[in-house]
Amino acid sequence: MSAAPLQHDAAVLVARAQTENFPVALFVLSRAQRTHLMAIYGFARLADELGDSAPGDRLAQLDVLEADLDRAYLGQAQHPLLQRLEPTLRELALPRAPFAALIEANRRDQRISRYATWRALAEYCEYSANPVGRLVLHVFGAATPERFALSDQVCTALQLAEHCQDVAEDFAAGRVYLPADDLARFGATESDLARGSASPALRAVLRFEVTRARGLLDSGSALVRTLGGRARLAVAGFIAGGRAALDAIERAEFDVLATAAKPRRRDLARRLVGAWL
Repeated sequence: MSAAPLQHDAAVLVARAQTENFPVALFVLSRAQRTHLMAIYGFARLADELGDSAPGDRLAQLDVLEADLDRAYLGQAQHPLLQRLEPTLRELALPRAPFAALIEANRRDQRISRYATWRALAEYCEYSANPVGRLVLHVFGAATPERFALSDQVCTALQLAEHCQDVAEDFAAGRVYLPADDLARFGATESDLARGSASPALRAVLRFEVTRARGLLDSGSALVRTLGGRARLAVAGFIAGGRAALDAIERAEFDVLATAAKPRRRDLARRLVGAWL
């Protein structure tokens, strides 16, 4: 295998965690749990980089990544991030399917740039977001079907919140993650996504999606009560991060084109207390 397709600096990719919501909950975890979660994060970031910004044939590079994933399960990975993942795969006996799903999500991004309905977008989240939550539960030793169902709601909500924040960035990359039928329902068109500020119609769409994401978080937050100790606080942190992100979109009056809708620390702290309780 040529190493060229996977020449993404591992340290740079992992450092990006410092700018995302992901590490907020890591602070409370044990060293071993942090190590495992950051290994999983590194894989997810690498898959996203290959799917979003790699030059050349991205589908071919994702195939190379999947081949290296198979080698990682044998203790023979070639990429540094897959080598970092090997002890986690071995010690926790993690299933392959969630990692393969994350790769598949990025394959779909090469073929699909629009989603006609919420159902179609939610199905995409089953590949792009929900596997991460399931892997986190494995790390916590809390992987059960009941918890998976609640985690899926949380992860889909977090993905939807990110799609709302990143409307302009996604559109510049040729992708629209707002369901077409929701855009039509409020009289918005793709031309609204190219403006310097959000039109009233687009703001109405984003208000609708934020409400949908809040509902998913509210339903999925029952997951917190099924956990104990550090795992409970960490998952509460993930949920708090999602709610704070939605608060930021609302605070920007749903104009995510003109404003970087980023959570404030005090909102995150307030939401963390609420999620914990």
